[in-house]
Amino acid sequence: MTPPKPDTAYKTVHIYDQTYHLSGPDLVAVERLAALVDARMRAVAAKGRTADSLRVAVLAALNLADELTRANERLHALEGTADVAESAEIRARTANLTGLLDQIFEEDRKTSS
Repeated sequence: MTPPKPDTAYKTVHIYDQTYHLSGPDLVAVERLAALVDARMRAVAAKGRTADSLRVAVLAALNLADELTRANERLHALEGTADVAESAEIRARTANLTGLLDQIFEEDRKTSS
């Protein structure tokens, strides 16, 4: 996912009280992923003692990165049993999640400066 170009379709999402205009091949997925990140950040903030959105974002990203790493480990364990198309789809979804996390960090860095 990337910040939208002027002639590109985009989805406006709200993550931890910040507005982002994101584009991607599947705008429904963009919205779903943004909701996941927002929920994770709010859960981290509710358990922590910090109000700093950058710290909350980093902790949420670490949480999601841990989840992603565990999913990759399961994928590698299952690669011998999964068919090629299924493995490719899982890899594509993993890449999309990684890209979204990178974009959210970049947007948060820009708005926190």
